[in-house]
Amino acid sequence: MIKNDTPIVSPPHYNTGPVECIDAISSFLGKEAFASYCLGQVIKYVWRAGKKDCYSTDLGKAQFYLSLAMGDDPRKST
Repeated sequence: MIKNDTPIVSPPHYNTGPVECIDAISSFLGKEAFASYCLGQVIKYVWRAGKKDCYSTDLGKAQFYLSLAMGDDPRKST
């Protein structure tokens, strides 16, 4: 499970207005295309794991996007 208090979930630099960037992308693309977008993000973060951010941060981001691709928004988890 991804903790909501980490920079992985809702980082402030993507949350500068009334709509978070990921929500705008989802709305624009629609359900199927958004799932594909998320899977692309999973591939990216697994591929680069440990090369830019720390290994666990990259894998946490991959986990976040995999959850979104499966229709489960970790930001709404309690």
